[in-house]
Amino acid sequence: MTTAFEPFLLGGVRLANRIAMAPMTRSRAGEGGTATESTAVYYAQRAGAGLIVTEGTQPSVVGQGYPDTPGLHSAEQVAAWRPVTDAVHRDGGVIYAQLMHTGRIGHPSLLPDGVVPVGPSPVAAKGQVFTHEGPKAFVTPRELTDEEIRRTIADFADAARNAIDAGFDGVEIHGANGYLVHQFLAPNSNRRTDAWGGTTEGRIRFAVEVATAVAEAIGGHRVGFRISPGNPFNDIAEENLEETYGALVRALAPLELAYLHLMEGPHRGLTLNLRENWPGAFILNPFTHPETTGPDALALIKDGTADLVSFGSMFLANPDLPHRLQQGGPFNTPDPTTFYGGDDQGYTDYPSLTA
Repeated sequence: MTTAFEPFLLGGVRLANRIAMAPMTRSRAGEGGTATESTAVYYAQRAGAGLIVTEGTQPSVVGQGYPDTPGLHSAEQVAAWRPVTDAVHRDGGVIYAQLMHTGRIGHPSLLPDGVVPVGPSPVAAKGQVFTHEGPKAFVTPRELTDEEIRRTIADFADAARNAIDAGFDGVEIHGANGYLVHQFLAPNSNRRTDAWGGTTEGRIRFAVEVATAVAEAIGGHRVGFRISPGNPFNDIAEENLEETYGALVRALAPLELAYLHLMEGPHRGLTLNLRENWPGAFILNPFTHPETTGPDALALIKDGTADLVSFGSMFLANPDLPHRLQQGGPFNTPDPTTFYGGDDQGYTDYPSLTA
């Protein structure tokens, strides 16, 4: 029987265990969206994870949706990440950079003058985003043109190359939580009638082409892809989850990516279906709402539901979480007021499987 504390070969890289640190927005980047000395300390403290996935990192200027988040689109940002990856590697860890373009989620006050958030369609999300001036309502995004969509895809590939140059072991494409890739997947945020929308094949096209471009840039074995089917966070409404995500998984499978990372909703049946149809490594961020993911989740590795299990806020409160899990505790209690995102975000009104 496989346990969480056995090694795992991911994209040719040996992981010390099957416990992953989920990506969590921190909003602590330095000037110009650069990683800092404290960033290196933060991730090195958690190098005991089999795999670390970083906070969302924008692949372009317009991809930023929160204050003080890091990027991977400038030489200064690449240089600033190198001490971080060096620190993690010195302590025996493996670290992937999560590439996150927030799309319509954001505000012009977070961007250079004249730049506004973009999206697949000019449909504003309901809600507000935190800025340095306080909460502000989401604005109507500027609809991306076909040429701009292709430029955005290239931005992801460029950022992936930058990540490898910065010493990361790979990248995770953020296709979840209502950000740009997810916005293309969802019919309420993607109302296009051209080749980038209108049908299931059209709505998954952006996700597939981003993954293809990134895989061609750095090798599929160094690319992960995160999804959250039906997650209503950031005003997303999806229908026919099995059809959409079944088609997406089938389209991604030939790329031979390092892994699929599922942020699960309350439908274990969908999880098992995706697991069965995904040919590579399967990382599960299990549905535990309203609780955070805890030690019981390790049973999902024993029973074969997942190859790895990812933890979010528990890693914030317990930097040495794998050791504590192996010892059976004790565990510090996470304080949800100290972070923006992670493994327990956004599932308060999860729709039915086909709603």
